[in-house]
Amino acid sequence: MVCDRCIMVVQSEFEKIGLHPIAIELGEVELLQDWKEEEKEALNNSLKTLGFELLDDKTNIIIERIKNQIVTLVHHGRMDLKTNLSHYLADHLAQDYNTLSNLFSEVEGITIEHYFITQKIEKAKELLSYNELTLSEIAIRLNYSDVAHLSNQFKKITGMTPTNFKKLKENKRVHIDHL
Repeated sequence: MVCDRCIMVVQSEFEKIGLHPIAIELGEVELLQDWKEEEKEALNNSLKTLGFELLDDKTNIIIERIKNQIVTLVHHGRMDLKTNLSHYLADHLAQDYNTLSNLFSEVEGITIEHYFITQKIEKAKELLSYNELTLSEIAIRLNYSDVAHLSNQFKKITGMTPTNFKKLKENKRVHIDHL
């Protein structure tokens, strides 16, 4: 789940089968009561038709938590980290970063850092599309040391400069849930 509407849809699906979550956050649902296997199967089927997936494997849950922390940080929070990404994730997930990093790389086939950069570049594409901020302001907002650093990463990920991207009539953005 990557947005408030996603959370509303998931909550609605839980309620349709008679389960009332006490908390729903990005990637997590907390239930007061236990649920039966047939409820879990029905929910999983309905979620799949909506493009969601029910995770109950510990590895997949950890991977989703890592992704959710990064998505929240980049797309819904402020990027003015007072610490580096490894400390941020270790603190927020209460696990050793090396363990998280190895698990993520093994399952996803990319590093956490590459996923983080990809999310930042998608956010930069979004901000460029709005045409409200300068490239310098976008670099500052996304916690880049300077415009050149942002531009280099942007070109490495997209194959074009931010200026060329801005000139495209049809911006080639990737939805967050497809990253």
